[in-house]
Amino acid sequence: MKFETKAIHGVRHTNNPTSENWGSTVNFATTFPIKEFGVEQEFEYSRVSSPTRKDFETLIAKLESGKYGFGFASGMAATSSVFTMFKAGDHFVFGLDIYGGTYRIMHDIFNQFGFESTFVDTTDLAKVEAAVKPNTKAIFIESPSNPLLDVTDIVGVVAIAKKHNLLTIVDNTFMSPVLQRPLELGADIVLHSATKYIGGHNDIIAGAAVVNDEGLAEKIRFAQVALGALVSPFDSWLLLRSMKTLKLRVEKAQENTLKLLAFLKTHPEVVKVYYPTENDNKGKAIHEKQASGGGAVFSFTVKSEAKAKSFFESLKIALFAVSLGGVETLVTHPSTLTHTEFPEEEKVARGVTRTLIRVAVGLEDADDLIADFKQALEK
Repeated sequence: MKFETKAIHGVRHTNNPTSENWGSTVNFATTFPIKEFGVEQEFEYSRVSSPTRKDFETLIAKLESGKYGFGFASGMAATSSVFTMFKAGDHFVFGLDIYGGTYRIMHDIFNQFGFESTFVDTTDLAKVEAAVKPNTKAIFIESPSNPLLDVTDIVGVVAIAKKHNLLTIVDNTFMSPVLQRPLELGADIVLHSATKYIGGHNDIIAGAAVVNDEGLAEKIRFAQVALGALVSPFDSWLLLRSMKTLKLRVEKAQENTLKLLAFLKTHPEVVKVYYPTENDNKGKAIHEKQASGGGAVFSFTVKSEAKAKSFFESLKIALFAVSLGGVETLVTHPSTLTHTEFPEEEKVARGVTRTLIRVAVGLEDADDLIADFKQALEK
């Protein structure tokens, strides 16, 4: 099946179109009657396994071209659970331009338990390989990155990881499985903040992990059950509903993005735009090879922090808010919101300045968005 067909019919419960039980239903039960003494069954206690969560996990695995999917209470719950498979003394290589929550979990929490981490510019494969140590266990990347939309060669990172017997972990939140499927490129673990495009309506907090390897699946499943940071049955059902329109939403948001970018690039108040398929993005060719579109998130800089402030305060349609991937267009200020965990000097060195604005484009009419950005920039 093609992607959109899988998204709609990937967990159909019967092949009989006239059956009353063809779709997913939400099951709120926390425990299930034991059918036979001494015999293990699939559903016993919902922290271990739940019918509705299983449907979500089955579908996200199919859409990511994986075998095993796992649903979590948030993207950070998914990331944290994956890292519990490692031990004190293990070292990890991370992208330099990475989500602030990922930086925080390593720098402020896992480091207390003996984890070691090195942050490098993963767009330079030589720097990635140079960061590998004898105790390195995994390379963790985002491509495109957050918030500067830098592109990392996933196939190139996978080659380095395999050479050194490491895992490749890819946060695929920005692209969604519509535009990029890292497992097909050789990655070992794919992570999502399902709050974003998977949920798509800014009304669900959830996360997901997908793998192909049975051994990795067993370790993640153990962490999922032991830690219990699970997506609820109702949110699982909402995610299943949302994934039916995932491709349509991503494509429309991307279409709006290209129109908005075309306007911004000609506006005198805009200094620079950051987007994976811009000609000045050194990873443009790589991105076009490993993904089928640039997505619906971009960043741009204005001439001063005061101009950025007045822009946020003057918007009438787009919302000044964190997050991305919903039907509403959201604009945020990475320096003071999503990346506050980074020291100020590190933020500036990485390009996350106070003049940088990140935009997550939604599904409104593109002309309305352009008019809104125009009036806000000219205040």
